Amino acid sequence: MRVVDLAGRPDLLDAALSLGDVGGQFIYQGASGRMITGERFLRHWARYFLIALDDDGTPMARALSVPLAYPAPDRTELPDHGWDKAIEWAAQDVMDGRAPNALCALEVVIAPHLRGTGLAAPMLKALKARAAETGLRKLIVSVRPIGKEAEPAVPMPEYAARRRPDGLLADRWLRTHERLGARVVKVCPFAVTLAASLADWHDWTGVKLQDGENFIPGGIAPVYASTAYDTATYVEPNVWLEHPM
Repeated sequence: MRVVDLAGRPDLLDAALSLGDVGGQFIYQGASGRMITGERFLRHWARYFLIALDDDGTPMARALSVPLAYPAPDRTELPDHGWDKAIEWAAQDVMDGRAPNALCALEVVIAPHLRGTGLAAPMLKALKARAAETGLRKLIVSVRPIGKEAEPAVPMPEYAARRRPDGLLADRWLRTHERLGARVVKVCPFAVTLAASLADWHDWTGVKLQDGENFIPGGIAPVYASTAYDTATYVEPNVWLEHPM
């Protein structure tokens, strides 16, 4: 495959975005999700939006990332709010004129018919290479473990700690990172937070939520709903991993 970036191939934006989503489409309905799928956001960091092309020039995968300052005097630890906070940090650094020193991967999406074929690792390697090329010292990732969708009720610390008999992490996506040299830093318990009306959740998921705990397609944690208040909240945990250069 050949990897290009959005800066060099702005014409590929729509085709790259059409490759699908990370988890359920609902993830992109919150403030952070809407921000990273906005054209202005994507074109601002176009150099860090990588697209893998097949021999015919058709997008096979995309990897979206943003440069940010970490560590920094006011950022000595990776945030508990994971994905949401990383996006905020990147935007804040632009407004403050602060130079970045790390690259944060926000998503790696493979074309549906190619998932499970080993494309994710080359995309992560391409992100590491882009970080090195642009003078950044590390790649950090708020990882959404792929197998967690099958066990949304299991606490993330328990799930993320599982290892196979050979000692490698049990989750396939976490294991891909580990094989590339990444280390687990910590669980970020509030990586993505979404709150919306019951009608909105039904539109996003096709599920009619009931009072209390609900499990939805593509979710890796429960959605807690209140019919009395006509609201439902989803708080998704992720796992922070760090790739040294």
